[in-house]
Amino acid sequence: MGKYVIATDDNFQELINSDKPVLVDFWAEWCGPCKMIGPIVEELAGDVEGQAIVAKMDVDANSTVPSTLGIRSIPTLLIFKNGELKERLVGGNIPKAVLSQTLLKHA
Repeated sequence: MGKYVIATDDNFQELINSDKPVLVDFWAEWCGPCKMIGPIVEELAGDVEGQAIVAKMDVDANSTVPSTLGIRSIPTLLIFKNGELKERLVGGNIPKAVLSQTLLKHA
């Protein structure tokens, strides 16, 4: 398990303004596909430490950011760099290698 950041409505803007790429996993406790991809995202956080930031946002506890970004289904994984949305991945069956490659191409 890697070190991931807990994203909230309050810290989101500061988090995505990093000059490193930031992967944000939008998830919920009740979501089956979220539980499938969650451990992969957490493992990825350790793999990319120092090169990128990995964060998880519980959409039930934080509703402002997901609604502002138009997130309609979860899990949704967004990649930001310098505050700008670079990639949008949706679904729980994304291989770790694809996630890693997509994230690090923005490093």
